[in-house]
Amino acid sequence: MKNLLIQCLFCGLLAIGLWTTTLLLLVNLELEDTLEKELEGYNRSPRAHVYQQARHSDNIINDKVDFSDPELIQGLKQYGLNVIISRSLGIQRQVPDSRGKICQRKYYPVHLPTASVIICFYNEEFNTLLRTVSSVMNLSPHHLLEEIILVDDMSEYDDLKNKLDYHLEIFRGKIKIVRTKKREGLIRSRMIGASRASGDILVFLDSHCEVNRVWLEPLLHAIARDHKMVVCPIIDVIDELTLDYIAAPVVRGAFDWSLNFRWDNVFSYELDGPEGPSKPVRSPAMSGGIFAINRHYFNELGQYDKNMDFWGGENVELSLRIWMCGGQLFIIPCSRVGHISKAPSPDRPLNQSALSRNLLRVAHVWLDEYKENFFLQRPSLIYVSCGNISERVELRKRLGCKSFQWYLDNIFPELEPFNTKGKGMKSFLSGQGENVP
Repeated sequence: MKNLLIQCLFCGLLAIGLWTTTLLLLVNLELEDTLEKELEGYNRSPRAHVYQQARHSDNIINDKVDFSDPELIQGLKQYGLNVIISRSLGIQRQVPDSRGKICQRKYYPVHLPTASVIICFYNEEFNTLLRTVSSVMNLSPHHLLEEIILVDDMSEYDDLKNKLDYHLEIFRGKIKIVRTKKREGLIRSRMIGASRASGDILVFLDSHCEVNRVWLEPLLHAIARDHKMVVCPIIDVIDELTLDYIAAPVVRGAFDWSLNFRWDNVFSYELDGPEGPSKPVRSPAMSGGIFAINRHYFNELGQYDKNMDFWGGENVELSLRIWMCGGQLFIIPCSRVGHISKAPSPDRPLNQSALSRNLLRVAHVWLDEYKENFFLQRPSLIYVSCGNISERVELRKRLGCKSFQWYLDNIFPELEPFNTKGKGMKSFLSGQGENVP
């Protein structure tokens, strides 16, 4: 009898071990697919199509990039961009005016809300970071730019310490630099920057951007008319290999049922009328790196989910919260900001486990019964914990937010749900608690 019990116990442990191994393998495959899906989504975007067309038609890579240079390869691995060209450009340059003709003829009121520009960085290439800062300083009206807040999230490179402080002296009076005491990640670093801001409007930028002419006024003007309007510029492309600045078409932000962000075409009727392609475009989602929001509204709306780690998913979460909780999200075509989409590298790994956990938090808090569609795309995440979400669930109740069904009906009807009948998942998901799934 004892031997039989031992054999049963052994078989049970073996079965559990095999089940656990299989689950971990599925999770690992899910994580590996995440980055590929995001890159595929970008490559399918209308913006990427224009970018690739420009690259190949002008032969700009062949003219400017020598792939036999070890410094180029090392720079791509370390920073995700061409450090040789970045160094030659220095800390400031002029970029082509990518605004349309209608936008170039627009004028904005002198008296607008003031802006605090928040730029978080971690191990950014020195010249790239300084070009971001100098472009904001040189192309923003002095009376509207309250400050630039730089948040250094525990960077490891020496040139981002004393050398950076020395170069920032030329912008004295407008620059605040905050250095975190531990690695916080982009999401919490932005919250730290926002807590130090005193301007009326928070403008978040990535640390590898260059703003264009009259970029700030259209954003401030839109929010001045409605303090619950959150706005994004058109994000032009700065090529990571040549650092050429390439104008992007007018597109809107969207996402799929995996909650991967993607760019989407704008409906032609949205660009009709006297304003034409200068007209603000309603967007279901934002890319998250570059946007402006009223400072008090940002706090009222609940800032970011501080229990999200590093970056990823926070853009979809904030987009849903804006629309479902009484705000609006628009892209402003007359505002243009160039951005480097860095080359992927094993030296700068995407924290895939943090990204999956962040997306889980979005699904459990905001998708209601439609989170089944998320898990059909990511079945390996069904048994993965997203941590305590009770605070965010309570925030949703306190703000009186609408349902995800309302969001689908009114904001993003193009996101068609799968037919989930008979999938055997509804009863499981309905039993998930608000704290740990």
